Formats: sequence, structure tokens, C-alpha cells
Amino acid sequence: MSGQSLLVPGEITPVRSVPGNIRRPEYVGKPAPTPYTGPEVQDAETVERMRVAGRIAAQAMAEAAKHIAPGVTTDELDRVAHEFMCDHGAYPSTLGYRGFPKSLCTSLNEVICHGIPDSTVLRDGDIVNLDVTAYLDGVHGDNNATYLCGDVDEESRLLVERTEESLRRAIKAVKPGRQINVIGRVIESYAKRFGYGVVRDFTGHGINTSFHSGLIVPHYDSPHATTVMQPGMTFTIEPMLTLGSHDYDMWDDGWTVVTKDRKRTAQFEHTLVVTETGADILTLP
Repeated sequence: MSGQSLLVPGEITPVRSVPGNIRRPEYVGKPAPTPYTGPEVQDAETVERMRVAGRIAAQAMAEAAKHIAPGVTTDELDRVAHEFMCDHGAYPSTLGYRGFPKSLCTSLNEVICHGIPDSTVLRDGDIVNLDVTAYLDGVHGDNNATYLCGDVDEESRLLVERTEESLRRAIKAVKPGRQINVIGRVIESYAKRFGYGVVRDFTGHGINTSFHSGLIVPHYDSPHATTVMQPGMTFTIEPMLTLGSHDYDMWDDGWTVVTKDRKRTAQFEHTLVVTETGADILTLP
């Protein structure tokens, strides 16, 4: 694995502004969102609105990813995604969510998730996860992917490829009538082939008019994940695989989650709707 030094927090720039005509989620300016009490199954009209929001989130992520290169700051990636979403009439869902100060998450190397964009400069050999969620027309679309920065070592490159493959396999396992835990069973079974850890305490989630509806989608075979999938149910799958343990530490910022052994980790995510025969991805560019 790369012998690069471990990450340390950088300087965070002031909060970026969002045009006043763009609709905000209800949690902006509040310490926490109002708990969701609606259904996990959405009607066709809501799903189509989510598809539009998801497309913008996917496009914003792709636009930011074009700028991944040694010497670029993670704050610059945030600026690109922020401006793209605002230019398309969408609100960056993470901005102001439980006080999160930026418009996407940038999680490098040993950061499992929720890294805050700041003055950190990308280095040759880094792996970089971008997690982008867009809020548009009253609904959210959430996706993430891990990218290679420059010349990345083989062990890290394979981790990234296999994490994406674990997501593909999990999506194929989605079928109405099956329990949610089939998703984690497929991911964990695949990850074990390579000796990877599967993060347990950060999961996929229900999503709709709520950023996180309360539905939990574990990425390991949890006996408690017995919710039966139904057509119209919307949620994310976002496996986080590690080169070592699934145990973690959290930085003092209350957001940045790093592997306890500081080994590298990768993640991929899509927002899905369960169909009559399987799953439809709502976060396609």
C-alpha cells in the first residue's frame, strides 16, 4: 500500500451561498431534521422527481471528479459541485445538514466517510471519494464514488474496483419480497473473498422527501435487517470496504470517520427504487 503520510484536518473556508430562489430542505438552519414519518414506498410521481434530483447529483459529482488531480484542494472540488447544483436549481443537501459546512463530502485514503472539504491538497497516489446529494423539487438524490488521483498503487486500485463491483452485485440482489439483509449478505460475501473489512456502523438509508428516512440498509449480513423490499421503496446502497478492520475513529470535527488501523477504504453509492422485477438506479448522469 502507499506509504503516504496520514491525513490531518485542513482549513475550512466560509460557507458558500445558495441563491435565494432555490428551495431549501426543511432542516437548513436547524440543529437536526424533523423525523420522517411518511412511507418508505413512494408513488411514481415522487420517484420521477427523485430521478431528476439524482441525475443532477450524478452530474455534479462527475463534474467535480474532472478536477481531481495532484495539487488540487478538496475545497475546490466542493466549489465545483456547489456551483453545478446551484446552476441547475438544486440545493446541495449536505450543506447545513446537522451543521455540516460544505456541499459534498470528500473522503481520502483512510477516511471512511463524511470528510469535510478544506485546504487539503490532493497528492499523487491518493484515492478520493466524492459524496454528492442534490435536493430539487422537494426530494433528494444521493450518490458517491471513489476516484484515483494520479498514479495509485495496485492494492488501492483493486480495492476501488472491487468496492464498485460489490455495489453492482448488491443492486442485482434487490428484488421485491426479499429482506433488506440480502444486500449486506451479498456485499459481505464478496468482500470476504479478498480479506476486506466491511464497515458496519455507517449504512445505506431510506431516502425520498427526507435525506435519511429512518430505513437502515446494512452492508453486512445483519439478522435485524428484516424489512421486506416492496415496489416503490427508495433507498441507497453505499458499501464501504477497507483493507483492514471495519473499526473506526472520528476526528474532533464530529464528522470525519477514519479507519482505526488507518488502512485505506473505498465507497460507492447509488439511490435506487425497487421495481416489480428488481431495482432501478435513480442516480445516473
